[in-house]
Amino acid sequence: MGSKLTLLGRSYCHLCEDMAVALAPIAEAFGANVELVDVDADDALETRYGELVPVLLAGEIELCHYFLDEAKVRAYLAGNA
Repeated sequence: MGSKLTLLGRSYCHLCEDMAVALAPIAEAFGANVELVDVDADDALETRYGELVPVLLAGEIELCHYFLDEAKVRAYLAGNA
């Protein structure tokens, strides 16, 4: 089973959509599962991340925010696949 990543975002956020689209082929290549979480549906997440979204997490590790850091995500997945 591959790694699990969590993409925190908002439904109306174009950066969130861009990150999800860019992340999809990388996640597929490594067999990673990506869970999309709407920060506006959780008061604690909205308070913690506010305008920082999108945020890509691997557990509690923040891999990137605003824009996909492809090299960092690939390195993480290569070491945890």
